Amino acid sequence: METAINTNIAHYPTRSIKNNTWNNLLAVVDGQAENKTAWFLVTLVLQGVLFLPIPAVLLYYYHAPIIVLPVTFGLYLGSIIVGMGGSGIRVVIGWLLMSTLINLSMLALYIL
Repeated sequence: METAINTNIAHYPTRSIKNNTWNNLLAVVDGQAENKTAWFLVTLVLQGVLFLPIPAVLLYYYHAPIIVLPVTFGLYLGSIIVGMGGSGIRVVIGWLLMSTLINLSMLALYIL
């Protein structure tokens, strides 16, 4: 006895894309692939000018623990590794956003 397998997939419901915002964001980020070097330089300058002085301010004025120094410096070195290590544009921009969020969170934690 042979069993017939229905290969007609027309009766299966199609999956609709539910998260258009996320897909649009990924499309914009992927469109920046040719500007990866510029994003890497923006990351280095932004972190070097705005975020590397954070440990000095937090340690001297707000008596923060010493852990803010290796966290900030580690994020800066991580951005160098991400940018020069051949990572994709999603990783470079994601690292910029993550390090910005962590540094601003440390500022808010110890100042407020």
